[in-house]
Amino acid sequence: MLDNATVNTMNRKIAVIGAGYVGASTAYSLVLKGLAQEVVLIEREDRKEKCIAEVNDIRHGIPFMGSSNVYAGDYSDIKDCALIVVTAGRNRMAGESRLDLANDNINIANNVVNEIKKHYNSGIILVVTNPIDIITKKFTEWLDLPKGMIFGTGCLLDSSRLTSLIADYVGVRSEVVSANVIGEHGDGQIPLWSKVQIAGMPIEEYCSMSSLVYNSGVRIEMETKVINMGSSIIKEKQRTHYGIATCICYLADTILNCRTTIASVSGVISGEYGINDIALSLPSVINANGIERVLSYNISDFEYERLKKTAELIKDFMKTCS
Repeated sequence: MLDNATVNTMNRKIAVIGAGYVGASTAYSLVLKGLAQEVVLIEREDRKEKCIAEVNDIRHGIPFMGSSNVYAGDYSDIKDCALIVVTAGRNRMAGESRLDLANDNINIANNVVNEIKKHYNSGIILVVTNPIDIITKKFTEWLDLPKGMIFGTGCLLDSSRLTSLIADYVGVRSEVVSANVIGEHGDGQIPLWSKVQIAGMPIEEYCSMSSLVYNSGVRIEMETKVINMGSSIIKEKQRTHYGIATCICYLADTILNCRTTIASVSGVISGEYGINDIALSLPSVINANGIERVLSYNISDFEYERLKKTAELIKDFMKTCS
């Protein structure tokens, strides 16, 4: 375990590792939200000029929209962070699944971890690099921080996408919809339909009251859209970055401002639902110390069987990774 691993929210400093579209969009979003006093964007040496250009572009708007000190730095600047966001990795191409990125991004993640080890002294580590569940497990193994201090954005974005689809379908604002997706951030994701609520009312009851069709066909159509949403965006614009940047800001707000929340994020599972030694998304209580605990909901038998199947597939896949 790394010596003196702590959480330091007093300095309100965030490091973003990786200045690609996701990293730069994240830094920009953090500055607009004014969540941190310092936002440092870190890139490898051969991409340093690109990193500086991204920072300069962000800084031009600061006098009008934000007050954070944003700058291009190196790994020594991760010292005294409250939060370290890892976005470094190869992007998913059209036609690829997130798992297709595994070996390339494991190698990149290993290099990132080796640099982090040289300078780390505090902070939650938030993994964004895909495949998130695989990389989160590797980070947890390699860094050996106290439980809960390393986790991935996981199915938070998928949950947000499902929430938006449900809100549109039933004709309400997304704020009154409660919906979670668990499992893999990928094809093995499972919407918890048994727990979806509209304004505190079970979705089946709400749809019946509103004369809306709610059956397996409606659910499957929404599930399919959520699974394919990332691929469809990549097909048209070659990348996704705004949605995940928003999710990162939501988690950063939780950590820096000590706002306890519940979100479906990826962490190494230790016995919940009979699953061990892999990272998957489950609804988790998150606060300034990271994941405080994982919630074991009373889910349906069908959802449980799907989760077990996803866990087995991820565990088998992990054996093939370098």
